[in-house]
Amino acid sequence: MFVPRQYREPHRSWMTEVIRNNPMALMTSNSVADGDSPGAPFATHLPVIPNPETGGEWPEDLSGTTLLGHMNRANPHWAALGTGTPVLLVFTGPHAYVSPTVYGTTPAAPTWNFTSVHVHGVMEKLESREETLEVVQSTVRAFEGDFGNGWDMSESIGYFHKLAPAVGAFRVRVVRADGMFKLSQEQASEVRDRVQRSFADRECGRHQATAKLMSELPCART
Repeated sequence: MFVPRQYREPHRSWMTEVIRNNPMALMTSNSVADGDSPGAPFATHLPVIPNPETGGEWPEDLSGTTLLGHMNRANPHWAALGTGTPVLLVFTGPHAYVSPTVYGTTPAAPTWNFTSVHVHGVMEKLESREETLEVVQSTVRAFEGDFGNGWDMSESIGYFHKLAPAVGAFRVRVVRADGMFKLSQEQASEVRDRVQRSFADRECGRHQATAKLMSELPCART
């Protein structure tokens, strides 16, 4: 991912927060070439969580971190993946359209403020039922804790066992990650403030989340 200098994350916590708060990732990988055809890339939307066994401290570029996920084994993407396959996980954070009407200057051009993290890693497919069930249960614990209502899965473990043969679980060992936080940093402070306030005044949660990030930018305090 091309990331101009002014749009790089102020701190590694910004990348980890995007991953934790927006865990529905897009996983892409290359397909196997067929003769003279290079083959189209595979892309699957799936939930991803940090490996709970590795603790909460992440390196600066997230390298060495382990992420867990799962997909339907009937998905052709699963068959195309193998242990050692390079994969890209794309996490999309808060984003919103910027209308030139808020700039108060002419000439001007519209743009889109957005946040995204691209995680490059190596696939490890988990073939045992026990490992698959642990990934599923870890995912439930993480999402119920962060987004749910504390649902107790104990009475559904038998149902999970029935589902497990159809679930493809995996680990991804992170090689590197790039974060893009395009939040009007190229604008003068008074223009950034107008954009931030225009987002904060909207009822849409996505706009308000973008406004919150803009308010936390180091450049917003200069």
